[in-house]
Amino acid sequence: MPTQEKFDRVEELKEQLERSTITFGADYTRTTVNQMVELRRSMRANGLEFTVVKNTLMYLAAEQAGKPQVKEIVQGPTAVAFGYDDPAAAAKALADYARANANSFSIRGAVLGDSPPMGPEGVTRLATLPPRPQLVATLLAQMQAPMSRLVGALNGPVQNLDNVLRARMRQLEDE
Repeated sequence: MPTQEKFDRVEELKEQLERSTITFGADYTRTTVNQMVELRRSMRANGLEFTVVKNTLMYLAAEQAGKPQVKEIVQGPTAVAFGYDDPAAAAKALADYARANANSFSIRGAVLGDSPPMGPEGVTRLATLPPRPQLVATLLAQMQAPMSRLVGALNGPVQNLDNVLRARMRQLEDE
């Protein structure tokens, strides 16, 4: 029988899913209480909300939020992490913890926005991306490069003409 608590929990999960840029599913079954406390602190410090969910409640929230693909990363006893800012930074934080505690914690997958779910290897690849500011700087540099080469190419003949005229002026001054 559904209780008000369950309705509230589904609504809370729905809101978290709607706000998040990335959602992770993880297996925490071999994690001790102390490790779980450490994990939650680590995730909070990196801007992630980490919670253990009941699958049926998460399925309902995923349907209501319009993200049915989340169901694929929620299988068996599941902990869910919601990232709200940079997905690569969130993936790095979770992947670092999973690597350090490989015997007790593993990532099942992630859903980035409305895209199809990615497996653990996709999360690992996402974690290896540089931070967002560095990606933006690289993109801007790539966009500026052709323009800078064009300016250099257009400026070349003008500079050559200037050099010839200056040389001729010096030659005339010397005479």
